[in-house]
Amino acid sequence: MRVSELSRSSGVPVATIKYYLREGLLARGATTSPNQARYDSSHLRRLRLIRALVEVGGLPIAVVKEVLGAVDDPDTGLHGVLGRTVYAITGTGGTEADSDVTDAAEADVRAITAHTGWRVSEKAPALAGARSVLARMHELGHAPGEDTLRLWAEAADRAADGDLRAVAHREADAGREGAAETALVGTVLGDALLAALRRIAQESHSAARYRSDC
Repeated sequence: MRVSELSRSSGVPVATIKYYLREGLLARGATTSPNQARYDSSHLRRLRLIRALVEVGGLPIAVVKEVLGAVDDPDTGLHGVLGRTVYAITGTGGTEADSDVTDAAEADVRAITAHTGWRVSEKAPALAGARSVLARMHELGHAPGEDTLRLWAEAADRAADGDLRAVAHREADAGREGAAETALVGTVLGDALLAALRRIAQESHSAARYRSDC
């Protein structure tokens, strides 16, 4: 298909497709003349993936380029793909809070990791992000209790186990490239889905507990 057909099929403007080509997010099509190229279903699939990462996942183009580079690099194993994706999209929090609340947040994080048995690098940005969020919760006087923290951690652990099961199943069916894409989609779009599901569950539980108050 020509670039105009690729644009219609993907919903991505021609100018944006050309930008993705220049940035290396999208592979160049087969040249048919000095000013023409042909594209196939692999280009359409990649465009839909980029669009989802940007529009649903909320990722900046530079981050999309980084994580797609991991997916496309055959020398990067699945653990490496997941690691590069998580490290690229994970914030480390805002400015430093007071020492008393940061100490409390550190204690919370250590309690969570001890409870779940997680083993991660101390350089993991998610650890810094968790400490930052918990510090702010302590600062506001709304830090979660031990039971709540454990429930949240257990839910995250089950979600992560589901993520990796999906990657393993995809690898069996579609090899390393398909599994790498599943790891990327499951991490980025999975975050958005889990947040939406939590909101649905909150509404349901709230109605069961407090509807009589309305």
